[in-house]
Amino acid sequence: MRRFVVFALASAIGLAANLARADDIKIAIAGPITGSDAAIGEQMRRGGVQAVEDINAHGGLLGKKLTLSIGDDACDPKQAVAVANKFAVSGVSFVAGHYCSSTSIPASAVYADAGILEISPASTNPAYTDDPFKKGWNNVFRVCGRDDVQGKVAGDYIADHFKGKPVAIIDDKTTYGAGLAAETRKALKAHGIDAAINESINQGDKDFSALVSRMKQANIAVIYFGGYYTEAGLIVRQSRDQGLKAPLIGGDALVTAEFWTITGAAGQGTLMTFSPDPRKVEAAQPIVAEFKKQNYDPEGYTLYTYAAVQIYTQAAAQAKSLDIDKVSKVMHSAQFDTVLGKVGFDEKGDIKGPGYVMFEWENGKYEQIGGALPGAK
Repeated sequence: MRRFVVFALASAIGLAANLARADDIKIAIAGPITGSDAAIGEQMRRGGVQAVEDINAHGGLLGKKLTLSIGDDACDPKQAVAVANKFAVSGVSFVAGHYCSSTSIPASAVYADAGILEISPASTNPAYTDDPFKKGWNNVFRVCGRDDVQGKVAGDYIADHFKGKPVAIIDDKTTYGAGLAAETRKALKAHGIDAAINESINQGDKDFSALVSRMKQANIAVIYFGGYYTEAGLIVRQSRDQGLKAPLIGGDALVTAEFWTITGAAGQGTLMTFSPDPRKVEAAQPIVAEFKKQNYDPEGYTLYTYAAVQIYTQAAAQAKSLDIDKVSKVMHSAQFDTVLGKVGFDEKGDIKGPGYVMFEWENGKYEQIGGALPGAK
């Protein structure tokens, strides 16, 4: 397949270098292209670029070509709003993004005012869809799950496998991390379990030796971490350095090879909740093969971003329009054929199924363990 997009990233927003024709349909991706979560941003960029290339190769949308812009929010809420405003001014009709819940939520207000459809591949905080639903917005969707489901799966797993043993719950104070830790804590309480240690860190912290020492003294048997892969990896590595063997369980933010780059062999046995691996979905195999030809493994949110673009184009094609009201109506009523399989949405814009399963890091790769777990929709 031909490469048709070359990106020139400029501050908060990167624009396609090829000149767009006036009648092209403008869409965008927004995520952490730079910063500590840039590995996830690269997953999103790869997925979006490939999706646009493939859709254009098959005729585009409504007889027109798609042109793609990339917005870099660095998982910073203020930067995300700036990116969203630039998209609104430039006439973007759809955004696949953002990644962090703390950026998707404020950006969604800009998109609602501008009539821009937003499908997040990764923002799992319940408020991302709950609040727009209460306000009557019709522009917010996600192809990932929710933290109130993900946290229950993690809490149930800990209760089943570490019954009667001391648990530590740590979060990074972000919308995503604190919210996920709170949902896991709630699930544990339903089992009559209170964490022996509850602690918050700051995203960007690098020295966790005092926290690890405290967990070691408390004989912590399992660590639950609500936060992103960089801090999770450092906690794991420093725990092993101090002889603390308690496994760390995290959320979907650990689904990047960068986690293993940080931990090395110390990451062996780390667990995380994530939806069933889309790389193994039958419908995804031609796209996975194409990525493999490029020597790229479409891990994490690559295929989720690809699916978001697929869904928008299919919905707009069915609506025969880019009008937000018409497209949103289709989004809520139809099912879409994607690399994730058949996808539909509930009244809030949350994806219907397939829930969460548990993954384990082993020898530099994450693999699903067991079957579907409680909490699947």
